[in-house]
Amino acid sequence: MDWRELQLSECLRGTDAEMLQFAVDRVRQQFAWKTGDLDAEQFRRTHPPSTMTLAGLVKHMTFVEDGFTAQAAEQPLGPPWDTRSWVENDEWGWESAVTDDPEQLYAEWYAAAKRSQATWAQLCADGGLDVVIDTAEPAWAKTRRRFLIDLLEEYLKHTGHADLLREAIDGLRGNDPS
Repeated sequence: MDWRELQLSECLRGTDAEMLQFAVDRVRQQFAWKTGDLDAEQFRRTHPPSTMTLAGLVKHMTFVEDGFTAQAAEQPLGPPWDTRSWVENDEWGWESAVTDDPEQLYAEWYAAAKRSQATWAQLCADGGLDVVIDTAEPAWAKTRRRFLIDLLEEYLKHTGHADLLREAIDGLRGNDPS
C-alpha cells in the first residue's frame, strides 16, 4: 500500500463535520506520503538525540486512529491496544515498532484509517459532532467534535515530525505529493 490509496474527499464547501473530515483526510494523505516508500532501515532510523522513528510514528498514529475513534463512538478499544504490554508501558508502541515488519505496520495503519473514516462518516450522520461523550479521563465531557479536532491535531503534530525525519533520510520536502 502507499499514500495514493488513501482517498481524499472532495470538499470545497460543506458542514463543519464534512470540513473537519476533509482536513483529517488531507493530513492523513500527507502523513502517508511522508512515511511511505522507504526501506526497513530508513523506516526504523533514528536521528539522535531523538529516538523517534517513522515506524514509531506510524504505529502511534494507528493507535490514535483507533483510540480517538473508539472513544467518540463510545466503544471499547480492541487489540492490540488492550494488551498488557501497552497498558504497562505507554512507550511500547514507539519501542516495539522498530522490530515490527514495516509492511505490517503500514497495513495496520491503513486499515485503522479506513475504519476511522467509515466510523466518523457514520457518527456524523448519526447525531453529528455535538453529541456529548462522557469520559472518565479527562474528567470533563467531550463532544465528538472535540475528538475529531484532537485527531486532526495529532496528525498535524506528527506529520510535522515525519516531515523533519523524512527530509533527514532522503531529502523529501513539501506539503503534498506531486
